Amino acid sequence: MSTGAIIAVVIAAVIVLALVAWYVQTQVKRKQLQQRFGPEYDRVLEDGENRRAAERELELREKRHDQFDLKPLPPEARARYSAQWAGIQERFVDHPGSSVTEADSLLTTVMAERGYPTEDYEQQVSDLSVRHAPLLDHYRSAHDIKERHGTGRVSTEELREAMVHYRSLFQDLLDADQDVVDERHDTDRVHANTRRNGDDSRSANK
Repeated sequence: MSTGAIIAVVIAAVIVLALVAWYVQTQVKRKQLQQRFGPEYDRVLEDGENRRAAERELELREKRHDQFDLKPLPPEARARYSAQWAGIQERFVDHPGSSVTEADSLLTTVMAERGYPTEDYEQQVSDLSVRHAPLLDHYRSAHDIKERHGTGRVSTEELREAMVHYRSLFQDLLDADQDVVDERHDTDRVHANTRRNGDDSRSANK
């Protein structure tokens, strides 16, 4: 085999290996996004131009989320917000419409104290999707009912459903350790994988 042919074979092999590495990396990243965002991954994929554009959107959400200074609520704040929520639920019997509005406002207040930006509803949904994706449908449903209530096109039963939806996300945000625990688990997984890879390398070298 001539030198030129050998070089061509080597170049082809390098290209193939690079493509395989790229494919594996893409699949790993895709699986991570699907696990983190759950049903939100499918929603963004459906609304996006293509899969790559959808995944780029989710990656941008993660990068933005990493810049937040999220913090758990102190015990006194959790107790105060829990009491406020209980009061809103009590008032719902006589004032269902205004109670739903109060619930939405209280949820936004808790988000702000946790460290989330709250200037825009759509951005709130985007930011919450990184750590609270399973509950976004609750938030969207509740917000939709609240908005339609302003036009007088909702029933008392729908307002009750909105309160249930708001409560799901409210309780999750109120969990003082949720984000901290999630971050700790992510870090532990990275450390565990690093140690396992190191052990595998040492075993292979023996």
